[in-house]
Amino acid sequence: MRYRTAILALLFIVGLGCKEVFAGPALLFDVNTNKVLYAEEPDSLWYPASLTKMMTAYLTFEAIKSGKLTLKSKISCSAHARKQPPSKIGLKVGGAMSLDLALKSLIVKSANDVAVMLAEAVAGSEAAFVARMNVTAKRLGMTRTKFVNPHGLPAPAQVTTARDLAKLARAIITDYPEYAHYWSMTQMRIGKIKLRSHNGLLRSFKGADGLKTGFICDSGFNVVASATRDGTRLVAVVLGDASSAERNVRTKNLLEYGYQQPGWKQLFNTITLDNLPMTPNAKGVRSVRKSVVSWSCNPKKARTAKKRRR
Repeated sequence: MRYRTAILALLFIVGLGCKEVFAGPALLFDVNTNKVLYAEEPDSLWYPASLTKMMTAYLTFEAIKSGKLTLKSKISCSAHARKQPPSKIGLKVGGAMSLDLALKSLIVKSANDVAVMLAEAVAGSEAAFVARMNVTAKRLGMTRTKFVNPHGLPAPAQVTTARDLAKLARAIITDYPEYAHYWSMTQMRIGKIKLRSHNGLLRSFKGADGLKTGFICDSGFNVVASATRDGTRLVAVVLGDASSAERNVRTKNLLEYGYQQPGWKQLFNTITLDNLPMTPNAKGVRSVRKSVVSWSCNPKKARTAKKRRR
């Protein structure tokens, strides 16, 4: 896939105005055919950040399917959930919300306190839920993923790969299509408060319909993004960008690349998400904190970026 790497690198640099950029792992696949259209470091380890919440939602959907919970079920905020750092909804201990509103808060707001609330409602405790996350990851073929919490806040042992996240996205889309509307929401309301999705692609890319963004300093800006055009649904996994703008540009270019592939060409493509060869030089987890443009991670870099925009 070297020629694909060169094409995407060129598109990425042009899209960012020829700035020097760092790009982490990426993978693009067709949901309908399961064919991989592009892969860059698909098996290198990465911190999942809030992409972790995709698994939290998946297990919540399982709990609904089993009859344990319904969308009208009320889940309450424990002291443990209350103490989670932002992003959060901020319910008081004992406060409650419907499961429907909790799922919206998890996916749109990326609320860490709600992730714990869901974990406790589904499995009884966060620890029991995390154990279930890892069992489910193994069942889905996520062979290089390990979860230690349900929200994705910094934890050295919590790792995944672009390939594994693609498999999780596939499972969400194919196993629970009835909940597709949660992933495509651009905003939600809690009372009079309007909360907007962190996934700007939903507002700026034709056909975008999900799924989730994630960010922590060591992981950079990440997204698992899906789009559907003329019945073709593609999913792009993009990890480790220095800013949300760079993440969006790289993801848009990756998806456009997929949609520009002629149908006849894909007849000869036999590489799928399941038989894609393991990367022989897959890297261990690494931090991209120094390259991230964020006041919370790198104030000096953020100040420089702000001056450039003036």
